[in-house]
Amino acid sequence: MFREGDIVLRPWSSSDAPELTRLANNPKIAQFMTDGFPHPYTQGDAEKFISFATSHQLVRIFAVEYKGQLAGGIGLHPQQDISRKNAELGYWIAEPFWGLGIATQAVRMITASGFGLAGVSRIYARPFGTNVASQRVLAKAGYKLEAIIPGGFFKGGQYIDEHIYAIRI
Repeated sequence: MFREGDIVLRPWSSSDAPELTRLANNPKIAQFMTDGFPHPYTQGDAEKFISFATSHQLVRIFAVEYKGQLAGGIGLHPQQDISRKNAELGYWIAEPFWGLGIATQAVRMITASGFGLAGVSRIYARPFGTNVASQRVLAKAGYKLEAIIPGGFFKGGQYIDEHIYAIRI
């Protein structure tokens, strides 16, 4: 668990499922997530995600709390093989909590701990070219734009640019 001011990154709990369902069932969030983040987002989806997030011996997928309320999720996903020195960052913040600086602070918090993962020397994120808010979060957290892949993603029947932001130790 990590705490800075009003923000806490903590392990997910099965008791989070109802609130996760309520917050995540939002097309404004799903539009910027992989297709593995469904919409509509059901109680079953929440339970399946929480089971996955709590299945790792080393907690690396966290619930984001703001002033004691569930506000989103964030996680690091260590890569394998020739990418084994990398971890991919993913996060989302529920709409009622947008514009409060929560995402930037949560990204900074998990980034600091992420370099403690065995051998990780680079953490990267891949926001959609249309997700300007997420690009700003990453830049404020010290990530640098490394590349733009034109049409790198296919979502909702259209090609979307893939931006790659990274930070290194």
